[in-house]
Amino acid sequence: MTHEGHRITSPKERAVQAIALGCLLVLGGLAIIGPSGLLAWSENLRQLDQRHAQIAKLKHERDELKIVVDALNPNHADPDLVGELIRRDLNAVRPDEVVISLDSKDGHGTDTGN
Repeated sequence: MTHEGHRITSPKERAVQAIALGCLLVLGGLAIIGPSGLLAWSENLRQLDQRHAQIAKLKHERDELKIVVDALNPNHADPDLVGELIRRDLNAVRPDEVVISLDSKDGHGTDTGN
């Protein structure tokens, strides 16, 4: 011991103390600027809000699809929906219907009825 009351440490003890201090500084830095640190907290909250909005949108789409699936149940299908899907997907019409095409180049529809 010196006359001031401080202990003289060996180089090995100083190295251990320096390594311990370095580890504490790294952990402190990660707690502030790391991927789950204080600075990333607001970004994580923003992403969480985006995910909640996305989930709400997907739930709405799921509910709409459930209504369509229920309407297409083979035991009690909705005739209006079935007719609409047949016309849209299969391009089928009844003999007494008139089809007006609106996607011609000159902008005028053509009458192609039976």
